[in-house]
Amino acid sequence: MSTSIYVPSSTRRPFRLRHGAGFWVIAAAFLAVMAFSTIPTPLYALYQARDGFPTWVVTVIFAAYAVGVIASLFLIGHLSDIAGRRRMVLIAVLIEILSAALFLVWNDVAGLIVARTLSGIGVGALTASATAHLSELRAVARPEEGLRLAGTVSTVVNTGGLALGPLIGGAFAQFLPAPLLLPYAVFLVILAVAAVAVALVPETVERAEERPAYRPQRISLPAEARGAFSAAAVAAFAGFAVFGLFTSLAPSVLAGTLHETSHLLAGAVPFAVFAASAVSQIVFVRMSTRGQLILALVLMLLGLSGLAASVLVASLAVFVVSGVLAGAGVGLQFRSAIAVTASIAAPERRGEVLSAIFLIAYIGLALPVLLVGIALIVWPLVPVLVVFVTAIAVLSVPAGLGMLRRA
Repeated sequence: MSTSIYVPSSTRRPFRLRHGAGFWVIAAAFLAVMAFSTIPTPLYALYQARDGFPTWVVTVIFAAYAVGVIASLFLIGHLSDIAGRRRMVLIAVLIEILSAALFLVWNDVAGLIVARTLSGIGVGALTASATAHLSELRAVARPEEGLRLAGTVSTVVNTGGLALGPLIGGAFAQFLPAPLLLPYAVFLVILAVAAVAVALVPETVERAEERPAYRPQRISLPAEARGAFSAAAVAAFAGFAVFGLFTSLAPSVLAGTLHETSHLLAGAVPFAVFAASAVSQIVFVRMSTRGQLILALVLMLLGLSGLAASVLVASLAVFVVSGVLAGAGVGLQFRSAIAVTASIAAPERRGEVLSAIFLIAYIGLALPVLLVGIALIVWPLVPVLVVFVTAIAVLSVPAGLGMLRRA
């Protein structure tokens, strides 16, 4: 792509899409990667039935993905500020292609852990880079528009992709042959097409002639902004802990506690939760930040209370409705957290600070679920889940109120 050819009286440059088209290409690639990252959610039960491992092993496989995200965000997620947005997005998509190939050729427990770790590394390299790239591409294509649409698109494709993955995986498991192979083969092709398209997107970061020395992720904020960042970080942690529950243990809850064994349902429930998160951000986009935060807090508390009740009374309807309410609350809460973070970051540090908020969010995705897995070795699923949702509610309230004070 970067090879130059001498042409008399002119300079030939590699073909690039316009910034407006590039915006939608990055959004589509972001969506594809996030969908691929949750494809295994309804398939864990099939792996478990095939290999005979206990439920806590599912949390270990899932935690491997989250550990990959965290490591990537800490080590390379912020490098798009230096290396360029397009380059980091392309690297992320290529890592996901490698992960998909591993799912096809090495899918015992050890292989699943390695493939999921690689998938997490790709997601960690992508999230902040793509979020910043989208805002910058849109700023060039539509400078009069402001950041609202770019912010909405980035959070919607993030959570919307997370929603589509389980639904697609569940549909493959329910209706098509080779459900532990075919989904990954299909996404291998989709991701390859995405990589080619991303390579044609304009760059939005000017690479310095002298690169600064490498350092891992750090958070550099003015003292007056640290309170706002802390509230946003706790909100992101709590919200992603809810996502972690549904992307790791929802099929086990459905099968073990609610006695529902449909593979399609195992994918449809996480889809409904993530879809509610994406839809709430679209429906309430014109609501004031203060209004969104109040609504997010109410929805989160209602949803979390309902989840605790649903496993105590073994009600599928209550479980699904409560998950949808909690998901809608997480969507609004996370969008507000991203908005707060972006507003307090200097432009030249935006990728770094966004990486920090995603880093904390994905710690929320991994750590609580891993603790749940450890607890399941000793205690039954129902009391562990009740304690889990209670703890998340306790975290969400002060975080929501903290952001509300600064709205």
